[in-house]
Amino acid sequence: MAETGIETILQEHPSAGRDSLIPILQEIQEDQGYLSTEAVTRVGEHLNLPASKIYGVATFYNQFRFQPKGKYHITICRGTACHVKGSGNVLDMAMKRLKLEPGQTTRDRLFSLETVACMGACGLAPVVNINGEFYAKITPQKLARIIEQFREEESTNAEG
Repeated sequence: MAETGIETILQEHPSAGRDSLIPILQEIQEDQGYLSTEAVTRVGEHLNLPASKIYGVATFYNQFRFQPKGKYHITICRGTACHVKGSGNVLDMAMKRLKLEPGQTTRDRLFSLETVACMGACGLAPVVNINGEFYAKITPQKLARIIEQFREEESTNAEG
């Protein structure tokens, strides 16, 4: 299934050159949710570029992901206002609780963690976004409770 989307995207760029790399990667990530090893390999073959060159370009831009997002994608703002109001402590707690670094996804694909430079909600600092929903004036304790609520929901859904 995943390869079909990649192949379709590549077919839309039949004689693409190096200048098409970023748009192709963006399209694949939009379609697949991330850039898999297979996607990078296929793009390299299509553009006649080594995978190392593609990874070099893709890792330069923080818009690209190399792991799928979790069911609950947690984005923590690290902008100035959020930092001053304690988002570093929120991030530390999330990393410890989820055993993740930003940009990673749990093995069960339940949670993924990301940081951003600013969410534009400075008056609500510190801010966390989970699947598009904003949580204002978040503390490590509040986020820990939210994570546990998601875990409880998942275990309840798995049982029933």
